[in-house]
Amino acid sequence: MKKFWRYLGLSFVSTFLTATPGLAADRISFYYPPFGEFSLSVDSLETFAKVGKIDEDFSFYASRATPEQLAQLRNLLQQRFNVSPTVVSQVTYSPIGEEVMQRLGELLLTESRQNGFYAIRAALIISAADREGLTVVNLLRRFPSNTIRLNYSEGLRIVDNLSQLIERKDEVVGFLQQQATVAAANSKVDFSQQPDLRSPGKFPWQKKTLELNDFSRNRRLPVDIYLPEANSQTEAKPPYPLIVISHGLASDRSTFAYLAQHLTSYGFAVAVLEHPGSNAERIQLYFAGLAGPPEPAEFINRPLDIKYLLNELERLDKSDPSLQGKLNFQQIGAIGQSFGGYTVLTLAGASINFNQLYQDCNRNNSFFNLSLLLQCQAAELPPKNYELKDDRIKVVMAINPIDSSVLGQGGIGQIKIPVMLVAGSQDIFAPPVSEQILPFTWLTDSNKYLALIENATHFSAIAEPTPENSVLPVPPALLGPNPTTVYSYLNALSVAFLSTHLLNRPEYRSYLQPSYATFISKEPLNLSLLQSLTPDQFNQIWSGAIPQSFRPSNPQLTTPQEQEAK
Repeated sequence: MKKFWRYLGLSFVSTFLTATPGLAADRISFYYPPFGEFSLSVDSLETFAKVGKIDEDFSFYASRATPEQLAQLRNLLQQRFNVSPTVVSQVTYSPIGEEVMQRLGELLLTESRQNGFYAIRAALIISAADREGLTVVNLLRRFPSNTIRLNYSEGLRIVDNLSQLIERKDEVVGFLQQQATVAAANSKVDFSQQPDLRSPGKFPWQKKTLELNDFSRNRRLPVDIYLPEANSQTEAKPPYPLIVISHGLASDRSTFAYLAQHLTSYGFAVAVLEHPGSNAERIQLYFAGLAGPPEPAEFINRPLDIKYLLNELERLDKSDPSLQGKLNFQQIGAIGQSFGGYTVLTLAGASINFNQLYQDCNRNNSFFNLSLLLQCQAAELPPKNYELKDDRIKVVMAINPIDSSVLGQGGIGQIKIPVMLVAGSQDIFAPPVSEQILPFTWLTDSNKYLALIENATHFSAIAEPTPENSVLPVPPALLGPNPTTVYSYLNALSVAFLSTHLLNRPEYRSYLQPSYATFISKEPLNLSLLQSLTPDQFNQIWSGAIPQSFRPSNPQLTTPQEQEAK
């Protein structure tokens, strides 16, 4: 019984805290054998939300939750989600949205125990159109069924396995932090006497905005070029090494302006472009009903955008006086975040891994790795060898990349240039273990680095968008701690990594030691930096009580004993 109540409270509270929409019009009902059927009235939840009162009906469940969980539940029930019915409609009718609704519908059934797909979508749209707006309670009222039946056994299975995955993730993060701490203890470098790479460099800079048009693909590419200006305090003269920055889904070229400006102050020219098929403008048009959702071809078009940008800059170097002689096309690096992380890894040589996609793209997997909802769109592409690598790019830095399935070990293993991967321990959209830590073990070049930021989320590296470029409000819980600390980490690490491996300046190599990460680390966003992690080490810390059905399908995630059994 004790275990039953623990799971009851966990499942009940987690269902709400993950913002799962509408559970019933009048009552929430679920069956838990052998104990029978349980239910809760929506009136009870509404009373709790409005005045904080726990009535007799709700007390049965509230007594199994902690005060903190109840406070979180009440905050969620009170929260109004400021989205229009048009936006909700566009999202829920998109391929990814429909997939999400189908999976939620397996957990939230109608009174006749049918998949709740259509009921959930209808309730979301009607609630968003109501004058009270989209709230959990209003959504419950709009669910087109007297009772919604929670598929409790399936929900319990998901919660239980997700809890185990989180536990294993914490073990992996803890191990890596311990390894970095041990390595840092052996350093004799006094970084307090070294230049602080978090501070701006000596170069003033200017920004030039271009609008390129690739007519062959019908792609309009806005680009901001940040150019250093040599002065008496700076030694370096043009041409300057060139860095290209690729943003993530629903973002734009302002996202990493802070990083572009910092790198330019150290003598790098930086080109920040927008990908028209997946930038903030495209997503805003889609939500307004004026454009379709991002297409699978975006997995091809994004790296081609950067290839086209480099071609055009080489052409402008010969014809535009403001750029002539300013850019060094023998020293090019690329930085990308999320979808942009995928983009720069393909440019570095990773190819799309269709076999891995076909193996991984099933409903069970994406309950535990939300990035698969995007990665699996690439499985709709014609399976062939797309030429995405660009030999002009000599180093890449991928922040929160999505890559475990769309590239997989077969794709990542093809990269032969220096790579730095950056992971946030609390990233639920590109989970660190599957999307950065495990792929780090697949890299074969010895010049590889893994920067792990404790408590950082998928949004920690992203500058807050301007109001006109904001697509959807992000709940504070997903933003994580104040991101300015993360900005400073990326500023420093990018200067050190690019100076060492693109400019071949050995004086910057000491900044790529675990001890430097320890030196600049600030709680709660503690920074760890590693240069090595073997598959065997990973398997040792990953092996444990995770059910086989919930292990990612890549063989690197099996234990040595399982490998022998095979």
